[in-house]
Amino acid sequence: MIKIILFSFITTWMHPLYQQQVNDSTAIKQLLEKESATWRSGDVKAHADCWYIQPYSKILVSTAEGVTIDVIPSSIINPSPTVMGNGGYAINSNYKFSINGNNAWVSHNEESTDKNGNKKFSYEIRILEKINGQWKLVAQSIHMYTPK
Repeated sequence: MIKIILFSFITTWMHPLYQQQVNDSTAIKQLLEKESATWRSGDVKAHADCWYIQPYSKILVSTAEGVTIDVIPSSIINPSPTVMGNGGYAINSNYKFSINGNNAWVSHNEESTDKNGNKKFSYEIRILEKINGQWKLVAQSIHMYTPK
């Protein structure tokens, strides 16, 4: 009988917490998919809406050739017209989430295909914060690679 009561107590209290994790991971995944799509489509306003630049925001990109680029965070929400909107699409996969309250980090793989069909591959780590109830990117690290 005690086991039944204990099980009922645990599932009653743990289910909402688990459900919130599922809702947060779904919302974060949707945000990351939106961020990838709006960069390629050139929708500056929708892309900027995915981000919340903080004084500690950081964007690092490692190219497949071994060059590291420290991107100025404000340039991701107010980009030069030549770097955004070049078409193509991205497929993100292998999502792994760590969500703790209003903070999260996510790793995933990205396969980008440009408008000419050329592919690029990267491992990405995204840092997010929940701002006014909405998940926003505050930092990211992109590591491009050539598959073997």
